[in-house]
This record gives sequence, C-alpha cells and structure tokens, in this order.
Amino acid sequence: MTLSSAGVRREGLPEGLPGRVFQAWLALSCVLVLLFIVVPLARTVVSPDAERMWATLRDPDVLRSVGLSMGASAMAAVLSLFFGTPLAYVLARREFPGKKVVESLIDLPIMIPHPVIGIAFLTLAGRNNWFGRMLGGMGVEIMGTVTGITMVLFFVGLPFYINTVKAGFESVPVRLERVSRSLGAGPGETFFRVTLPLCRRSVLVGMIMCMARALSEFGAVVIVAYHPMIAPVLMFERFTAYGLKYSQPVAVILILVSLVFFVLLRLLSRGPAGRA
Repeated sequence: MTLSSAGVRREGLPEGLPGRVFQAWLALSCVLVLLFIVVPLARTVVSPDAERMWATLRDPDVLRSVGLSMGASAMAAVLSLFFGTPLAYVLARREFPGKKVVESLIDLPIMIPHPVIGIAFLTLAGRNNWFGRMLGGMGVEIMGTVTGITMVLFFVGLPFYINTVKAGFESVPVRLERVSRSLGAGPGETFFRVTLPLCRRSVLVGMIMCMARALSEFGAVVIVAYHPMIAPVLMFERFTAYGLKYSQPVAVILILVSLVFFVLLRLLSRGPAGRA
C-alpha cells in the first residue's frame, strides 16, 4: 500500500476525517488539562478580599512559616547536592549486582504514602527509641525541630535530585572522561573538571525538583514536627480551626511563592546550558 492510497501526507499528518478527529483530540485534551490546573488555582488566588490578604501578608506567623519552608527546602536541596551527586554518578557509570534494587530503593520515597515517612522517622528517632536517645545525648533533636523538618524534606526530595542528575551524567559521553584520564587526570579531577561542569544544568534542575517536592510536603512533616510550623502545616491548622476564609490567603501566598520560585529557577537553569 502506498502513502497516497493510505491517505497519509508525506509530512506524517493524517488527512480527512481521521486527521480532523486527531487534531480535535489534541486541542481538547490540551485545553482541558490546562483548565484543570489553572481554574482551581486562579479561583483560590482571587477568592480572598484585599483586607484579609493584606493582614495575612503582615502576619508574623505566616511570614515565619513561609521562610521556614523555603529555608528547610533549600537546605534539603544542598544536602541532596552534597550526598546525592556521588550516588547519581555511580548509578550512571557503574554496573554492579543489585543495581536495580538500589534504584528501586531510591524511588521508594516517591511511592509510599507520606505519613508512612513520618511514622518511619518517629520509629527510628523518637525519644523512646535507643537511636533517638543516642542522638539526644549528642544534642541532636529530630522530633519537633527544624532539623527534623529538614531531614524529612531531604528524604522526600532526594529521589528527584538523584534521578535528574543521573540522567544528566548519562548524557555526558564517556569518551570525554577517557580522554581526560589519558591526559593524566585522575578520577576525581576528571569528575570535577569535565563531567560535573558538563552536567551542571542537570544538577541545578535536580535541586529545583528537590526543593519543589520539599516545599509541597505535609503528611510526613506533620508527624515529625507539627511545631515549628512550615507553611502547609500552618495552612492546614487555620483551615481546621477557622475555616476556608482564613486558610485561603496562606494558600495564595504559597501559590505565588511557588510560581515566582519556579520562574526564577527555570530561568537560572537555562544559563549554564547557554554558556556551555
């Protein structure tokens, strides 16, 4: 059967009724998905009146919780950069027995329900557990502290960082590393002077993904550290205590902060690629 008899254009686009149905399906799906995302968020943003919104913006508890969310998420991303980069490189460059098991374990925090993570931290580092008492003896408190919040956010954001950076390392040709080694550079020097600079956009995007996941965490944090409150926990408390009208302004702040945050970091993530 020839292309002409099959009724297919050389450009690969179907013509006739099937082609129009296909184009309609594409357009309708795109519109519905965008509306599904935009409409609830837009409705939330325009719901609070100006007076209540202004009062919320001046509320020290809200400002403190938003700052804590941003700071703890940023620290989780830094921890992912420091501890997750070596593992991402090993997974990208090495083959070893049990590699699939390791990759599955890394992805596990993405799949398990969020409160399970909080229960796991409570089981391990609770004050009634020997490990928790040992940490307490060293002056490290997990439950009800900023340290505990940061550890939870690091736990939930780490898989996104590792998977993103692993894909970045895989995109760097191995032959470049071999050339560097043939010129006398050691493994560490090759990594820091060749591989990592070529992968820096993926590293930055991985940190973005880690922070984004950390900013949205609620279920695990509310078990490990209800106080001090991060922004999602504060929003939940105001909803349960005072209702929708008092929780909406906090939700608006989180939406706007997330939007600005993503726009800025997406713009920054393009810089290294352009200079490369």
